[in-house]
Amino acid sequence: MMDMSGHPQAAPAQARIVNGLSVDVEDWFQVGAFEKVIAREEWDSIKTRVENNIDRILDLFAEVDAKATFFSLGWVAKRHPAMMRKIADAGHEIASHGYDHARVFTFDRKQFGEDIALARKILEDTSGKRVTGYRAPSFSIDKRTPWAFMELAEQGYAYSSSVAPIAHDHYGWPEAPRFAFRPLPWSELVEIPVTTAMFGGKRMAAGGGGFFRVLPYGFSRWAIRQVNNRDERPAVFYFHPWEIDPEQPRLNHAPMRSRLRHYTNLDRMADKLRALVREFAWGRMDVIAHREAQRATELAP
Repeated sequence: MMDMSGHPQAAPAQARIVNGLSVDVEDWFQVGAFEKVIAREEWDSIKTRVENNIDRILDLFAEVDAKATFFSLGWVAKRHPAMMRKIADAGHEIASHGYDHARVFTFDRKQFGEDIALARKILEDTSGKRVTGYRAPSFSIDKRTPWAFMELAEQGYAYSSSVAPIAHDHYGWPEAPRFAFRPLPWSELVEIPVTTAMFGGKRMAAGGGGFFRVLPYGFSRWAIRQVNNRDERPAVFYFHPWEIDPEQPRLNHAPMRSRLRHYTNLDRMADKLRALVREFAWGRMDVIAHREAQRATELAP
């Protein structure tokens, strides 16, 4: 349904499910697609662009008073403390994305525990807010890392949004539940997977990121409506600050596949996001996790 200006017209507020809106706060040179092209040792010599992009995102969310969760790298927060406070002061949740975007399966449990403890301390010190949520870089909690949930629970996290319940060349745990589940029978920790939709009996990634940039907007509308209307569950959507930044540097020496994943449709992303936040109801992930905990299933052994 469209309004007179051609923008999507929202359904009545009482009829809408509130979906989880999230931003994975990392800069353009910290992404998985470039991890073999740009060494971590080079990061400090690269001019960051994340703060200007975050300002644009905050303005976009403020247009419709949408609240979101910003899953932030400790590395970024350490260098941009004022930005973290600005996010928190706008009423958004600060949550952890680890320290420097190392994937969970590259750690052992002790190393993982040190990583999330360091990131949390930086995030809490810079934002002035308690951190209770975590998202693994590149959705890298899967069946190889059963200890990751144990460590999160023991460090007092309330929820994680670290599982992509699909098969993908970059990440994925296709056997995981599509919706909220408790990974540990002895803990209240709840996992809120990123959204998938069903088509022809198969799961399709539909939670944002590159899929949102590359595919037509109508696909995301269809997927979120399916989850809201048929499954009667909130969708979980994510994107990155660099995805609204078409002026970012181009790495022409990066592999073609990585360049296609990273640069496609950057110039269209902001308008698509504006349409999305106007068409659906959105909220912070901690609120979604609290509500979904009541319906969370147990993780099958």
